[in-house]
Amino acid sequence: MLSVTPAAEAATAAGHPAPAGHAAPADHPASAEIATAHALLRCCVRELAGPRGQVWPAEPYLLLRLAGTLLRVRGGPVGCSLRFSGAPDELRDGVWRPVGSERLAELAEAELTAVTGVPNGEFAGQVAAGRAAIEAILAARAGAAPPPDRWLESEQSLVYGHAFHPTPKARGGAPGAWLEYAPEAHASFPLRFLGVRDCVIGGDTGVIDSLAPPCPPGHTPLPVHPWQASLLAAELAGPLSDGRLIDLGHGSPVVPTSSVRTVYDPAAGVCLKFSLDVRITNCVRKNAWYELAGAVELTDRLGPVFDALAADFPGARWLREPGYRAPDLGTRLLEGLGVIVREGPWGVVSPGVTPVLAGALTSGHGRAAAVIGSAPDPLEWWAAYVSLVAPPVLHAYLAHGVVLEPHLQNVLVGLDSGGHPVEAVFRDLEGTKLVGHDLSGLPEGVARSLTYNAERGWSRVVYCLVVNHLGEVAAEVSRHVRDQGRVWAVVRECLASYADEFGCPLPLADLLAGAPLPAKANLGVRWARDADRAAGYVPVGNPLAASSPLPAGTA
Repeated sequence: MLSVTPAAEAATAAGHPAPAGHAAPADHPASAEIATAHALLRCCVRELAGPRGQVWPAEPYLLLRLAGTLLRVRGGPVGCSLRFSGAPDELRDGVWRPVGSERLAELAEAELTAVTGVPNGEFAGQVAAGRAAIEAILAARAGAAPPPDRWLESEQSLVYGHAFHPTPKARGGAPGAWLEYAPEAHASFPLRFLGVRDCVIGGDTGVIDSLAPPCPPGHTPLPVHPWQASLLAAELAGPLSDGRLIDLGHGSPVVPTSSVRTVYDPAAGVCLKFSLDVRITNCVRKNAWYELAGAVELTDRLGPVFDALAADFPGARWLREPGYRAPDLGTRLLEGLGVIVREGPWGVVSPGVTPVLAGALTSGHGRAAAVIGSAPDPLEWWAAYVSLVAPPVLHAYLAHGVVLEPHLQNVLVGLDSGGHPVEAVFRDLEGTKLVGHDLSGLPEGVARSLTYNAERGWSRVVYCLVVNHLGEVAAEVSRHVRDQGRVWAVVRECLASYADEFGCPLPLADLLAGAPLPAKANLGVRWARDADRAAGYVPVGNPLAASSPLPAGTA
């Protein structure tokens, strides 16, 4: 446990005594500015101040030192998460003064430059752009009607984005360029369709033909995200002029889901995953050639795995990605216009079950955000939730060598008519990897993209499942239960029960014994301007430990 240092005592004594036993509030942000400041502070606690011992509790505040400046914010650790409320302050000339996200970005820049020895002239602008994006989303959302489909409404509720990312809503271009395509603004728009003379097709893509306008003989219809069409206008001009591509017009309206680039066609009940040549959060979102082929390969390989998982865990579901199409016009347009077909969730959940995005449970927006608080017994609701999500993910890795990526945007929870969790749907094969599988028959690039070693695979499973997913939902559950210690005891009991039934290999034993958890270093990878796949991990306290957990952001 952290102890209060003299700096913490002095801060508390500066006119703000901490009442004994006061629980840190866990309110959701009230503005783009507060949301941006909180996200940046969480990253700084986890990746900068925490590992250096520069974080102290002083209830009702958490104190941290950043670039020599003492900061405070109401809130603190909740399991392996951090929950803050209100605006942060900095201590200047012995007086606490409000500090905004711009100033916090300056302090983070100074600290990161000193630690890494490398400057980053883009960072402050990206933080500001993320704040501007949230402001634009909130304004657009206020005048827009959410979709009647409850699942789609949950997909469009992630207004503030990733809790531990320094630029959770940053995306390329000014808001005027992308608001009409933004899920958070309740967007809906028609796709553009091109006829492709030379088309690469992998797997089953027949559903695309049913969505497309009439296409002349000798060409294959290809849906294109209209934002991507505008981004690639210069590259498309030549093929459109010489007939390698023809413009077929527009199809029926589709609805963007939480990833921005994946859309759902309500009429066909199918999802389409596009490339977008813009940075969204951390990465340029492109379907690389090996990811197109890999989606079909994984769909074929994972069929038997999920059949076995469903036999052991009847609530487990997944969304297949049975095919892709792309123009055979060189790598740039093949990847830029390649589209992956994905099943829609309504086709895999049981009758009477409503899928909602897991991330929406903690978003503070939309109907799904009220689900936990509306449960007659939130702790019993939580036990059901954990039992649906955690065991299939662990078993996929430990028994089948499959690394799922069950973070908050990749899992849908199926709710019955009373809002009780009864199914879990896993999706997005881009992050799914294989450990110890024979991939010798695949092209080298595809095989390499589908492979993790055992250590990297386990770190990814634990980060996505425990830190990113269960950690954030547990923090939300903790707002609604009297005995907060029971929240993580429920997780431990579920994992221990799994171990009793299926065995407890060393990595699972270490997890249950309280080994530090790997938390993805989003601040570090953004500062380094690396691809998302290059992100490392920082250790954070494990609330599954039998003893009191370490505070979030420290090991």
